[in-house]
Amino acid sequence: MKTKTYIVTFICLLFASFLSAQVTFETKVSKKKLGVNERLRVDFEMDRDGDNFTAPKFNGFRITAGPIQSMNHVWNNGQKSFSKTYTYFLQPTAEGKFTIKQAKVEIDGQIYKTQPVSVQVTKAVAKPKDGSNSDYVISEGLHLVTEISNGKPYLNEPVTVTYKLYVKPGINVSDYRELGKPKFNNFWSQNIETRIKAESGTYKGEQYSYVVLKRFVLYPQKTGKQIIEPFSIDVQVSVPTRRRTVFGRQYEKVHKTISSTRRTVNVQALPEAGKPADFGGAVGDFEFVVTTSKSSLNATESLQAKVEVAGKGNLKLFELPKLNLPSSLEVYDPEFTERVSTRISGMQGRISDSYTVVPQYKGKYPIPSISFSYFDPKAKKYKTLNSDEIVIDVIEGPVNSATAENSTAKNTTQKQSITTNGAQFRFLKTNANLISGKSEDFFKSNLFYGLLFGPFLFIPIILIVRRKKRAFDNDIQGNKTRTANRLAKKYLSEAKKRLGEKEAFYEVLERALHNYLRAKLSIETSEFSKEKINQLLTQRNVKEETIGDFITLLESCEFARYTPASNVTINKDYEKAVQTISQIDKQIK
Repeated sequence: MKTKTYIVTFICLLFASFLSAQVTFETKVSKKKLGVNERLRVDFEMDRDGDNFTAPKFNGFRITAGPIQSMNHVWNNGQKSFSKTYTYFLQPTAEGKFTIKQAKVEIDGQIYKTQPVSVQVTKAVAKPKDGSNSDYVISEGLHLVTEISNGKPYLNEPVTVTYKLYVKPGINVSDYRELGKPKFNNFWSQNIETRIKAESGTYKGEQYSYVVLKRFVLYPQKTGKQIIEPFSIDVQVSVPTRRRTVFGRQYEKVHKTISSTRRTVNVQALPEAGKPADFGGAVGDFEFVVTTSKSSLNATESLQAKVEVAGKGNLKLFELPKLNLPSSLEVYDPEFTERVSTRISGMQGRISDSYTVVPQYKGKYPIPSISFSYFDPKAKKYKTLNSDEIVIDVIEGPVNSATAENSTAKNTTQKQSITTNGAQFRFLKTNANLISGKSEDFFKSNLFYGLLFGPFLFIPIILIVRRKKRAFDNDIQGNKTRTANRLAKKYLSEAKKRLGEKEAFYEVLERALHNYLRAKLSIETSEFSKEKINQLLTQRNVKEETIGDFITLLESCEFARYTPASNVTINKDYEKAVQTISQIDKQIK
């Protein structure tokens, strides 16, 4: 009997030790059913200290906070207990049934996994009007508002979009982060740098503080109703609670996702009535002028003829009218210059095409007047500006004799009479009277002396060529420039083929810029952040201006996929990419 008692006791102790050796690792959720406008708390809890924790992918949810790690040691009646928890706060992105999949952790060399947990997401639920409920307090006191300067603009008329965060007194916003960049489909957009500064204002008749988070200037590229998509941010907020301590009221820190409402802009088409034949899409208020650097000069000297448009409007989104010059003047392709800044009210500045003109002959050559048409949205009508006619006086030089020759040719068309001398037609000779040629000896002939002394004549030429090659090889800076230009054209060759296709061009251009950096700096694609690029190029002694141009190009590629771009902008970005890659390759060490 006593033996049986010992055996039972031993089995019970063994079973108890076995149970105590088991590891508990489980998933706990704050609720199994919630509205799409509510938050879900997920705790991955273990009773042993583990390493290499791996969270699952939260399909159907967006992480608003976490992971937050916490550990707890408890002594109760001499018994010690331990727990370690990884906490996430999730925001549903859609309605439906979703599964929180398995999480993994390593404890004492073993891999443990949690069991999946299902969660049902329903439509938005009404928040209880409870002043102690943080969600209710935030929803009532925190608002992200989209303000639009003009809800009915004309095509290519500027629209300013401002995102303001209104905060009710008593709520403290400690930090925020953007959940994606604002997207403006069918708009050309430009971000306006803003300084975060708290100001006082009213929202729906109540007193609030607000900050301007973002400002954009948009130029609509398509008529009709265009959508300004919502902009979302994740805000870290301190909300007052009803609990108090000796130091005063307690605050609860929470993360909250808020979004602006979707806005609609009704873009009006430009009127067809009165549209000039030469209208090229310019919208705004402009001045137009054609000037030359000289009015008189000698032949083979050069002058500059400039076509310039200045004022306020969509300066980057239209092409300048072409200059018509006499065919007897030698004209080179124009050099485009742009000095445009984008402010809250839109673009302003000036653009110009500068032509180099070289007259070849003496005379007076008129540059005829050309016109420039634009639509003035304030006056709601088209306006046409005409340049003055300019006469170029070539004082000295050869005379163009082409016209003189043409005039004399008309007066010298006399007919000549044909005379015969009886020898026009003869019979073939039957006796050819052939004479045998006398052969000349090769020795001491011209060919003999040429082959004998010819190699000596090539020796100075070879020496000159070698000297030129040595100078070419020693020209390190020149070689760097030539190599850099070849390298830029190599990486951008595919982008050049896609100049007429906006989306394909910017996709290929972005890939070319990344491939160039990966080849030059030996870094992986995953490391391509603006801060990393700036750091690496600075370490390689690349100038700040060149680094800024490279990062601006990457940003242009990101924005241009979602915003329209004219052929002028695409060509400028291509030329800028060639110059920037060449500059980096010359400066990099």
